[in-house]
Amino acid sequence: MKNTILMAIVAMFSLTSCSTYNAMVEKEEAINSAWSNIETQYQRRADLIPNLVSTVKGYAAHEESTLTAVVDARAKATSINVGVEELNEQTIAEYQHIQANVTSALGRLIAISENYPELKANQNFLELQAQLEGTENRIAVARKEFNDATQTYNTTVRRFPANIIAKMFDFEQKPYFQAEENASATPKVEF
Repeated sequence: MKNTILMAIVAMFSLTSCSTYNAMVEKEEAINSAWSNIETQYQRRADLIPNLVSTVKGYAAHEESTLTAVVDARAKATSINVGVEELNEQTIAEYQHIQANVTSALGRLIAISENYPELKANQNFLELQAQLEGTENRIAVARKEFNDATQTYNTTVRRFPANIIAKMFDFEQKPYFQAEENASATPKVEF
């Protein structure tokens, strides 16, 4: 009788452990998927940049330093590749910093259009600008979805008794995408 009860307890613990383990795997995969979506949206933005630079270059060729800054920022952003297994606070911060440099350079590029009325009226420029705005919105959504998936996963691995299973199988908390340090500062716009 004691053996039957003991075996029932062990079986119940095993089933619960398997279920908890599988839930953690599922939530970890949601983070992986969300990170891939972030990378996809940043890649979409990087793919728009050469067309935008070409369009602006046709109207504002003597704005070479701004055009070069955008191309250089894009090159740095596309050269970094952070795999999901490498995600930690430092790698996310570095990735975010490089992407912020692209955003800043693009902001300067868009700002110079104010000096060129014919550029502002160019249909290609207007379309690229609209696509870029849409991409920035998609990036924000992808980052939010990543943080939502991370919160769900982190909550799961910290709750009792799941935290015991998490420790047994090395499920550790994942870092969030954070706002840049100076994100709350008012941007300085110069023309």
